[in-house]
Amino acid sequence: MSNLGRMLIIFGLILLVMGLLISYGGNIPIINKLGKLPGDFVIKREGFVLYFPLATSLILSAIVYLLFKVFQR
Repeated sequence: MSNLGRMLIIFGLILLVMGLLISYGGNIPIINKLGKLPGDFVIKREGFVLYFPLATSLILSAIVYLLFKVFQR
C-alpha cells in the first residue's frame, strides 16, 4: 500500500506543477517557447489545420522520464 500512496503523492505534485504552469506560464519566457520550437510542424490547408508538436513532445517526454528516474530512488 505504501507504493500506491507514494505514486498518488507524486501524481498529485505533477498535477499541481502543471496547473501552476498553465495558470502562470504566460509570464515565463521558456514556457512561451513550447509549441513553437523548430521541430513543431503546422500544416495549414483550406478548412484544415494539423498541428504536430514533435520537438515539444520529445522535450516534455525527456523531462517526465528524468523526473520519474529521480523519484524512483
